[in-house]
Amino acid sequence: MSAKAYTCAFHGVEARPVEVQCALSPGLPGFAIVGLPDKAVSEARDRIRSALSALQIALPSKRITVNLSPADLPKEGSHFDLPIALALLAAIDILPRDAVEGALALGELSLDGTLVPVLGCLPAAMAAAQEDRALFCPQPCGAEAAWIDATQVIAARSLSDLVQHLTGQSAIRPAHPGEVTDAPSPRDLRDVKGQERAKRALEIAAAGRHHLLFTGTPGSGKSMLAARLPTILPDLTPKEALETSMIHSLAGLLEDGGLSRRRPFRDPHHTASMAAIVGGGRGSKPGEISLAHNGVLFLDELPEFPRAVLDTLRQPIETGEVVVSRANSHARYPCRFLLVAAANPCRCGYLPDPSRACARVPQCGLDYLGRISGPMMDRFDLRIEVPPVAFHDLDLPASGDSSATVAARVARARSIQSRRFSGHPTARQNADAEGQMLAEIATPDAEGRDLLHRAADRFGLTARGYHRVLRVARTIADLDEARDVSSRHVAEALSYRLTVERPGDRAA
Repeated sequence: MSAKAYTCAFHGVEARPVEVQCALSPGLPGFAIVGLPDKAVSEARDRIRSALSALQIALPSKRITVNLSPADLPKEGSHFDLPIALALLAAIDILPRDAVEGALALGELSLDGTLVPVLGCLPAAMAAAQEDRALFCPQPCGAEAAWIDATQVIAARSLSDLVQHLTGQSAIRPAHPGEVTDAPSPRDLRDVKGQERAKRALEIAAAGRHHLLFTGTPGSGKSMLAARLPTILPDLTPKEALETSMIHSLAGLLEDGGLSRRRPFRDPHHTASMAAIVGGGRGSKPGEISLAHNGVLFLDELPEFPRAVLDTLRQPIETGEVVVSRANSHARYPCRFLLVAAANPCRCGYLPDPSRACARVPQCGLDYLGRISGPMMDRFDLRIEVPPVAFHDLDLPASGDSSATVAARVARARSIQSRRFSGHPTARQNADAEGQMLAEIATPDAEGRDLLHRAADRFGLTARGYHRVLRVARTIADLDEARDVSSRHVAEALSYRLTVERPGDRAA
């Protein structure tokens, strides 16, 4: 006697189909699971045996062999419990084989047969829709999986409920999508007193997804400015929301099955490990750069991060994806994020402050900002010095535009870019433009080109820096709703590029 069920194995955001084959054969009673299972999958036999006992179902006195095909694909996680149990019940003729084979199942079994929530139900639902199957999952995961409306989601509280559903005794209604959680942020850009130049840089960064570096003395408002960046970013498009939610599903960050249209804002501590930032660890889980996909990654106290961790960001910044390579697997995650960083000018923080003279000028700044490699510094499109605000200015009325006003300008600029890149498979914002496309959309007029060439010669701009100035100039023109890039746009873009440099270095 044999039967089959279907589930999936997660490799990055990809849910690869797995066929669960269960066969009963004469011989000494036993329960074997083969097909590269990890410890959690191998222990499924004890959970399944106890869950079936709770249903008063006795296993036959035969040899039970479960094969997870393809056998050379590593299987990790407790979500294999439910499909193995369903295949076994079909093999002993308790469940109809066609009903079991017509669905993709995942879920962990407790000893009393209750289904325990598992990670990754949203990408699993996507895989089920691609294979034209229904999805069986634990009840708490139903609202999350039901966002994929191309497949029927049956969310059961226990194995007993699912057995009754499949045998026609008590049908389970298909699950409904969770709520869209879009709570407004209490923060506003007008909360920041002064710092008009830094606010302008935030607007440009948000409009074109340009990476931004703030430097300044402690308490000048760097972190406060960065925390208000999400309030001026447009909501996620439906496609972006699905991309981001699939990653958050694998990380267990979707609460009550609800999806958010707000762009993620991730701010890891500088003690975070390389695996926590880039991804990896047990099961090659997504890191902070992937959790910030389509949103903002804020690195406060940038020089305090280990240099090796910072340098691993260089390739993902350019490609928009990261491949976590291990001996037996390669997990690929998207990571198209807006990087915002903040740094003090030196370890004590008061290098440029004449009222608090640093005792180790200039070596203090050389040693501190020297922790950031030149190639990493070269990837920041906008570099802003944030001066301290005098305490008597803090009592002045709020100045500048509100977050809603700035967000409207950002939305108009992004709408221009959306139309511009509508036929391009990967580019979405000006920061993604390269090659011939960049030349077509961002070539400045004669005066602007001459200004850019002179600045490149004078300050030794790298080729990457040269192109990044063009991208920023294109974004500034979009904010002005100008068709062409002029010398004024190039001049403003250069002013942000050449503002901050490490002590003793030439700006790049």
